[in-house]
Amino acid sequence: FGMSKKAAQTRMAGYFAVSPLMIFPETMGRFSVYLKQGASYVLYCGPDEPFSEEHRRNLHDNGVEEVFVLSEHKERYHAYVEENLGAILADEGIALKERAKVFYTASVSIVDEVFAKRLPQSLDVKHFNRVAALVRSSARFLSMEQSLKTVASFVSHDYKTYSHCVQVFVYTMAVLSTYEHFTKESIFQCGLGAILHDLGKARIPKSVLNKRGSLTQEERDLVNTHPVQGVAMCTGLPEMGHEAINCVLFHHERMDGSGYPSGLKDEALPLPVRVIGVADVYDAIISNRSYAKAVSPFHALKVMRDEMKGAFDKEVFKRFIGVLSGANIV
Repeated sequence: FGMSKKAAQTRMAGYFAVSPLMIFPETMGRFSVYLKQGASYVLYCGPDEPFSEEHRRNLHDNGVEEVFVLSEHKERYHAYVEENLGAILADEGIALKERAKVFYTASVSIVDEVFAKRLPQSLDVKHFNRVAALVRSSARFLSMEQSLKTVASFVSHDYKTYSHCVQVFVYTMAVLSTYEHFTKESIFQCGLGAILHDLGKARIPKSVLNKRGSLTQEERDLVNTHPVQGVAMCTGLPEMGHEAINCVLFHHERMDGSGYPSGLKDEALPLPVRVIGVADVYDAIISNRSYAKAVSPFHALKVMRDEMKGAFDKEVFKRFIGVLSGANIV
């Protein structure tokens, strides 16, 4: 590759693979980048030198699809990606699909860590700040006309709470971008609410969440506490405003009053809550869950229209179908 083999690590060292697209030109991340040659790992770019455009071009020209980082530097690497996410998503010189992959990979990683901690009391400020930064850095990107189409190719159809939250966030941002009256701060608050809407499930036992077959009434009642649990976990956090709180608390409310926890209906439901409600149900139906197999986007929308009449705001549902159609998803 036109480089010197500065150092080769022993076979015992641990590494993890990343795409070269996740190493941003002219930035330093306090970690080294390695290439794998046979059974050895060869230093390609050290922590004291910026990963340049020439580095990236050499990798691309030689068909290198993976580079490696020491496992002990994983936290440094994730912090580096998050710090540079806004810049990479705004860089129109990078192909949209490449930016979409960076967004989806980084966002799923961040939200996965939130749920992996199984926080029993509250969402700590450190994790919340990471989520808030993600929302701020990606909201504009997700409002772009072609972003949903490109992000959709990375969407997971195997239901996991963390990936589901990211996907609901993506759909919500796409729909809200079709309205003109939302301010930048409102979009941010709604994005926070969307990506944290199922936070309360961190307090629900996995044995209940992943149970195959029907839940008992007691188990159903427990699961139905997750909106209130979610609010309890994020109340008092900086930047968590009333719009975001409403999204977490009311995302299972329905227009006909059949939802929970308060049985709100019609105009009592804020517009962003109605959007998240549609996105939440849609993403669940197109995903493989422990008690139901995934269905196609078209069939999911048909179920929502024919079997859940009165549950959703008709205008929101229409706009939701419109953004999916525009992204060639249905």
